[in-house]
Amino acid sequence: MLLQFIKKNFVMIVAMLAAMVTMLIVPPDMEYLGYFDLKTLTCLFCVLAVVCALKNINFFYTLARKIIQIFKNIRIAVLALVYITFIGSMLIANDMALLTFLPLGFFVLSTTDKRKYMAFTYIMQNIAANLGGMLTPFGNPQNLYLYSYFEIPALEFMQIMAPPFVLSVILITVCCLIFVKPEPLGIADEPVQLPRGRTVLYLLLFALSILIVFRGIPYWIGLIVIPAALLTADRKALKMVDYPLLLTFVFFFVFSGNMARIDAVRKLFSMLLEKSTLLFSVASCQVISNVPSAILLSQFTANYRQLLLGVNIGGVGTLISSLASLITFREYTKRNPKKGGYYMLMFTGFNVAFLIILTGFVLLGDWLLTLLAIG
Repeated sequence: MLLQFIKKNFVMIVAMLAAMVTMLIVPPDMEYLGYFDLKTLTCLFCVLAVVCALKNINFFYTLARKIIQIFKNIRIAVLALVYITFIGSMLIANDMALLTFLPLGFFVLSTTDKRKYMAFTYIMQNIAANLGGMLTPFGNPQNLYLYSYFEIPALEFMQIMAPPFVLSVILITVCCLIFVKPEPLGIADEPVQLPRGRTVLYLLLFALSILIVFRGIPYWIGLIVIPAALLTADRKALKMVDYPLLLTFVFFFVFSGNMARIDAVRKLFSMLLEKSTLLFSVASCQVISNVPSAILLSQFTANYRQLLLGVNIGGVGTLISSLASLITFREYTKRNPKKGGYYMLMFTGFNVAFLIILTGFVLLGDWLLTLLAIG
């Protein structure tokens, strides 16, 4: 039981141990209270809670199924699955999008005898979840944190992320067109009835969550209204919230806050980030994942544009560059226990290619902007 808990919450355990180590160097004091971004934690909790409620009434499953039933060949169906995951990550965060739509991908491919495309589809859904969420402040946990921490205007946030987002859509589309053949496909109809009252309530709560993220409503209102509504409508949703993810943020707040108070670390990180915030943040994601990279590196640079780009692009690459990638790997190997090596080989090939292309694209764009500024 303990081993299973550690395996399931490995990142949280690592974050906790990292925080405890730094606490030996920087003993707890009153400055610790300034480490925690309560708005980020509240927004994340509210979004996760409402998404769990919508998931419990099969809202996303029903919506996705309706869309896929329109298409008649596997290429278009895979594109639809990937696009749904793309859009889902912008609205309900990348990890929740994968937990919601990966099972649908398995259902479509297994019931239509197209399992040969499963590894590719899962990898494209994973890339879509990591890169699709880059466009909105609530699409990825690291976005929510940086958006709040640097108080980035919403329009500026989207302008920064729009170019790599558009390129990501193009790259994913091209991959699906090349690697999936237009073979005939049929999906059986299965009527699903959504409860009208709860559907409307949850969508209103979701809209409230989005308004809080975009600073339209004080975050403490959501912390009162959403739990109160779900306590009446769906207590199970509150239990299903990814509390280990919230605790991971808390532990990384302690870790990064303490690291910023260690002179040698502050000088080293400041020097590296000054040379290239983009490249260092991308590299950091490959080793410690994008969420902790965002929290840690934000303590050492004011260049939020390159940091934002770096921790989003850095979500592709290694298996640990994003927590969402670990979810996809777990879901794939659960259904294909003997094909973990095959999946990893394909995953690494596609992810490294995306990482190189997107990083090069952003570097080229910065170079051109510099030339125009000089001219």
